[in-house]
This record gives sequence, C-alpha cells and structure tokens, in this order.
Amino acid sequence: MAILGILHFPDPRLRNVAQPVTTVDDSVRQLLDDMLDTMYEAPGIGLAATQVNVDKRAVVIDVSEEKDQPLCLINPEILDLEGVEEMEEGCLSVPGVYEVVQRADHIRLRALDRNGQPFEMQADGLMAVCIQHEIDHLDGKLFVDYLSQLKRTRIRNKLEKEQRQTSTVADARSSHRVI
Repeated sequence: MAILGILHFPDPRLRNVAQPVTTVDDSVRQLLDDMLDTMYEAPGIGLAATQVNVDKRAVVIDVSEEKDQPLCLINPEILDLEGVEEMEEGCLSVPGVYEVVQRADHIRLRALDRNGQPFEMQADGLMAVCIQHEIDHLDGKLFVDYLSQLKRTRIRNKLEKEQRQTSTVADARSSHRVI
C-alpha cells in the first residue's frame, strides 16, 4: 500500500476528465487500495483518482464513523437524481475550505465494483452528496465551481499564498547545509 500525493486547487490537472477503466485488473485494484490508504490518512471520506493525478474513472468512499465500510466505484454513472440537499462540503484538494453546496438528496447509480462486476445502488444524504462530489472530480469539476466567482477567487488566492509560503520555507531549509 502507498500514500499518494493529492493535487491541490488550483492545479490545472484537477480539471482533467478521467477516462473509463477498460479492464479491472490487479493494477486497478492496487490503485483503489492506495487511494483508500490515502483517503484514510488524509483524513477524508471520499477520493477520486483524478485527485491523485490518475486519469481513470475510479472513486473510493467511506462515510462510516468506524472507517470500515469502503466503497469502490469504477466507471460510476448517475442514473437518477431526486430532491435537494444543502450540505457543507470540504475537499482534500481544497484544504481548509468548507462551503455549503446544493446537490440532489437521493441518487441511483451504476458502477463496477473492485472485481469488475456491474452493480446498481441507491444512496441518500451524506452518501449521495459524497458520490456526486467524487463523480464531479472525474468530470474535472470541483465543489468550488458551485460557489460565486468572488468566493472562488478568494479561495484560489488564499491557497496560492499558502503554497508560496510553504515553498519559501522549503527553499530556505534546502539552502542550509546540514553537517
């Protein structure tokens, strides 16, 4: 298992549209396992392959309190949306930012499981919101896209400033000789 690097907004690679998985094999299962490890370590409740710079339509989710009910979705496709839910969302790719987003409250979807077997499921509440959020990532969309342009710009500026400060500290450390 490996902890993968998570891309942060406004990294343009987060806008890549993921390609369908054509064959579910050991390499895809390894990716799913690594994504689960990364998600749990972060910690988060969902992670899309595009967030770890892999352009495959694969998502992992675990909304359980105990973190013992992982859900793997390969090539997920929402078949039906119902109702409206407003929920505060955050994102591993937009660290430290939480905003209220409006999404469907109930969904029906089709996907492949980690063994490549097709299945359909229904979800509501937090699970439905999480699935929609992660599928958006596969389509190159982030939860900040649901916000006003002003909020999006403020978030971008804040995160870019934090990244510059982190880079400056790292550069200063690397310029010192350690004996």
